[in-house]
Amino acid sequence: MIKGIVIVNNSGKPRLVKFYQNVFGEDRQQSVIRRIFQLVSTRPDSFCNYLECGGGPEWGENENIKLIYRHYATLYFVFAVDAQESDLGILDLIQVFVEALDKRFENVCELDLIFHSDKVHYILDEIVMGGMVLETNINAILQAINDQEKMHEDSMKKVGPSDSVDAMSTKLGAGRNW
Repeated sequence: MIKGIVIVNNSGKPRLVKFYQNVFGEDRQQSVIRRIFQLVSTRPDSFCNYLECGGGPEWGENENIKLIYRHYATLYFVFAVDAQESDLGILDLIQVFVEALDKRFENVCELDLIFHSDKVHYILDEIVMGGMVLETNINAILQAINDQEKMHEDSMKKVGPSDSVDAMSTKLGAGRNW
């Protein structure tokens, strides 16, 4: 099972963080992010992309957590997984995620992750949900993303820029009870 996904830049600033196993408290979450960054950033690029880091207080002492990561330009894409996950499967999943981002944003960069975080989360949710892999077919992922954007555009056509909230909800079929 995937325990968490963290994307950090070369300076250690998190650009996307998603935990599928509860890591309670903001301090613990920051601790996990710092620890992950320290572990992957100090490794030379010639080393393998797998790292066993044990459990720790954040994940549970008895957990055997592996960090599987890829370093693209200025970003580290890190997946924290349990021992049952395939290392090569997760590396392939990272590649699929990066390809989907690249096709959606046409040469994805760090700023795309910052200014379009909602779309990045939607793409990730098409691939992984609740720590389980949902889809690895890049064409199916891109089709779902395109369908969602088309629905969004269609709903925006129904409402005008000067409509009130009540008028928007009525036009979209929600009435006053939303």
